Amino acid sequence: MDERRRGRYERIYEQLRELIVGRSPSLVAAMATICAVLHAKMPHHFWTGFYLVHSEGELHVGPYQGPLACQALRSGVCADAVRSKRAIVVEDVDRYPGHVACDSRSKSEIVVPVLRGEDVVAVLDIDSDKLGQFSDADVEPLRRILSLLDPHL
Repeated sequence: MDERRRGRYERIYEQLRELIVGRSPSLVAAMATICAVLHAKMPHHFWTGFYLVHSEGELHVGPYQGPLACQALRSGVCADAVRSKRAIVVEDVDRYPGHVACDSRSKSEIVVPVLRGEDVVAVLDIDSDKLGQFSDADVEPLRRILSLLDPHL
């Protein structure tokens, strides 16, 4: 990851910490704030949002920024991240087996699970309309941002 992106993640974390810690009244409010700031501050984000784990393995769209989203998912990158409880980085979504194309303009993606103990309660899903916009180096800064949700989980 280049220094510009690393610095941007650090500034975003500090801004979100000020906005969320002791101020967000709920999990949904904190998620919405994370989406708004990430989407506005990261120019390669085409879609930034959360999918919440619902009954029987189905994911329902939560707070997000960007074009219309799939309202419910049972497969694809997000579902795979829930099953594996691990972040998934996809450089080219057209090469990912079972990828669900909510918007055909999406070209690359990163999905990071939100954990309550050992259980995945949601995933942060970020798409770009350009190939190869995410790497494993993005995972830890995004996990750090997601740690701001812990008091609400």
